Amino acid sequence: MFFSSGKNHFAKLPVLTENVSELTNLKSLNGEKVQLEGNITVLSFFGSDIKSKYGNVFNLTHKIYKPYHQFEDLQFVSVLESGNEKLVEALLVELNKITDADKWKFVYGSPEEIKALFKSLNSNIQLDAKLGASEVFIIDKDRNLRGRIDDKDTGTLYGFDTSSVAELNNKMEDDIKIILAEYRLALKKNNRN
Repeated sequence: MFFSSGKNHFAKLPVLTENVSELTNLKSLNGEKVQLEGNITVLSFFGSDIKSKYGNVFNLTHKIYKPYHQFEDLQFVSVLESGNEKLVEALLVELNKITDADKWKFVYGSPEEIKALFKSLNSNIQLDAKLGASEVFIIDKDRNLRGRIDDKDTGTLYGFDTSSVAELNNKMEDDIKIILAEYRLALKKNNRN
């Protein structure tokens, strides 16, 4: 209903950081080229301890991935330290039991590459000692970090805490709807012109 209503007058999701670094130096599990440019991306950082993030992954899967992964331009990208490839293969087996995990991409890099990518977000969130974070980030097709500048709880909201089902339900789901509608309306306008 949100997407089909006639003329929508909604605020765009604010740009918080421009020119987030591309994934150029990070390698994917199967050699596939994974990039931010041209995609709406839900970006997560699992670092070197993916097992401690299983709860976060399953919260994100149930609340955001399952309802929205069918949108063509939307991808989910998780950044891990090289050496975690076998653990991700095991995670994918579990994810595929509950949904088709084809839109979930995993990329690997050195600690320095992970830190550089994370720093380019220019957020108020820190990586933990294992190069992971509970928060996930919405990156638009132009590699801009999107979020909230007037969140009632935090002021500026750079990322969404995947350990909080309430935050995924009450904030991230709304923001995913907004950015998908934003691109859909732009596509309709371009097609009319």
